[in-house]
Amino acid sequence: MPSLYCFVALGITLTQALAAAYTNPKDYAQMPVPRQSPLPSESVQQGLGPLLSKNASIFGPDDSRWPEATERYQDFAVPQVQVVVQPGVEDDIPTIVKYANEHDINFFVVNRGHSLTSTVGWFSGIQIDVRSLTDISINKDAMTVKLQAGARNYETIDVLWKEGYATTTGSCSCVGMVGPALGGGHGVQQGVHGLIADNLIGLNVVLANGTAITVSETSYPDLWWAMRGAGHNFGIVTSFDMKIYQVTVPSYYYRNYVFTGKHVEPLFEELNKFHANGSLSPTWGGAFGVYTMEPSVSTTEATIFWTFIYGGSKEDATAGLSPFDALGPVAVDEGNVPFTSISDILISGLESDLCAPSKVHITGTAGLQVYNVTVQRQLYDLYNKKVAKEPLLSGTKLVHEGYAVEGVLRGKPEDSAFPLRDDNLLMYFDAMPPPNSGLEDFAFQWARETEDLWNAGEGEWRKPTTYVNYAAGHESLESMYGYEPWRLEKLRALKAQYDPLNKFAYYNPIVPLES
Repeated sequence: MPSLYCFVALGITLTQALAAAYTNPKDYAQMPVPRQSPLPSESVQQGLGPLLSKNASIFGPDDSRWPEATERYQDFAVPQVQVVVQPGVEDDIPTIVKYANEHDINFFVVNRGHSLTSTVGWFSGIQIDVRSLTDISINKDAMTVKLQAGARNYETIDVLWKEGYATTTGSCSCVGMVGPALGGGHGVQQGVHGLIADNLIGLNVVLANGTAITVSETSYPDLWWAMRGAGHNFGIVTSFDMKIYQVTVPSYYYRNYVFTGKHVEPLFEELNKFHANGSLSPTWGGAFGVYTMEPSVSTTEATIFWTFIYGGSKEDATAGLSPFDALGPVAVDEGNVPFTSISDILISGLESDLCAPSKVHITGTAGLQVYNVTVQRQLYDLYNKKVAKEPLLSGTKLVHEGYAVEGVLRGKPEDSAFPLRDDNLLMYFDAMPPPNSGLEDFAFQWARETEDLWNAGEGEWRKPTTYVNYAAGHESLESMYGYEPWRLEKLRALKAQYDPLNKFAYYNPIVPLES
């Protein structure tokens, strides 16, 4: 793909299965201070080591494995890890949790280290690193797959595809499966198969007290409801089973467009027709766009990139794309690929910039039903104004995700803790201030202005919504977990039952830590 389109995909996939994050640097200083005494790794090795399997590992900052084990995608608000424990088998995890509880040590689970919410910065203690638990087992008779907690999107897609199967996953190769699933889990397959959470069958969960249980529709059904949409608050998923489907689409057609500022109004008018207020045919994986700077197009105004994914041939997709061809784009690129290559088309493979760790991300997010054309112009003008003032932020991206939602709408809102089935479009703002630039406050203000515009464009009748996996950490509980009073009442009651000491309080918590 021409290098120009790298910007398209980077913007598009930046939101996949990632939890977005930012906190005003001034506010961050007011966050709860983790109450954890210094924790020598030697004492944990001596006390916990003999209780674990032979392949388990325990180490501290002096170990050569430490940098890789504690490396994260987000470098703004990071957990204060004192000791890393890597379980050798799933059965090690209940033992680790019980040991931590007996010794009054906080614990925090890391799958792939992609959570960006600032609330993870509240943590200090033991990191339970499940990245080595990567088994993927297909049950062809039951049409299910069992995934261990460390399985990543690309591994899941590749293993299933080789056997002729597919399921809903995210599009970013390096992100894990379980984290997005606990918050819902959007992806290109959702128009046909629903969210990742909609395809779960059973979860093997370790509770806050170290008890290992199986959670499903018939086993702990109340927790089953909570784990699908608010699961980060309730337990450690060590493995899970989900539905799989026979592959019926061997090839996906994509078309990338490049537009400029003069196209804003007609582009978004056509996009609203295309998405049809949540009625886009599930044959389409979706349409995804980004505002960002591309000097080869303009050095003074943002370039607009848009990519369409279709589950079929170019000939079948042409009718739906002809209105965008008629807009007179600056450039067009196209092709057909198997589903296993979608992440490469979107520049979200393992070696892509998207998977590059250790950068500061200042972000914002919103859920929409339709694009407000007037607001999209205001956002475009605001982007140009901000970059003109601070050119070091020219890599900032305003990402627009427009998946097909038919499969999501099949799910009943009351059947799970996921509350946002009427969000047809997912928005994401990402600024990456260079190190030592001092631009965090400027980027934060820009992010909030962008969020405010997105939300205002929905009208007074609709309250702001926040997909929890994209949340920055400052949003209201209602925007993440639902405005219906019964939702948070039910979640809080279940929290008191299953995690009364609030051990799972570091990922957009239902019950915030005490200051």
